[in-house]
Amino acid sequence: QVQLVESGGGLVQAGGSLRLSCAASGSIFKINAMGWYRQAPEKQRESVATITSLGSTNYADSVKGRFTISINNAKTTVNLQMNSLKPEDTAVYYCNYVDILRREYWGQGTQVTVSS
Repeated sequence: QVQLVESGGGLVQAGGSLRLSCAASGSIFKINAMGWYRQAPEKQRESVATITSLGSTNYADSVKGRFTISINNAKTTVNLQMNSLKPEDTAVYYCNYVDILRREYWGQGTQVTVSS
């Protein structure tokens, strides 16, 4: 079993920045990708940013140019630097981990609130 522990959420004013971190531990198998998803009230969970074990990244159009995802060399911690935050970025952000056997794990979620 893989445990994902997220940190870094909080309340920030529009235009501000936050940095989310997610640390994976436990029975870590070789990763395929890690990423961040978010879910706003009454909306479906959506992909925000993902990064593969080879460093290939993918971003939602709504965050391109503002958010940056990165992963450490050990491929156990993924970070999301969020700049120029907007009220519409308000959501619960979830860390996601997929190993090469396509097993998927989720963190418990961290709240990000952007005030206008």
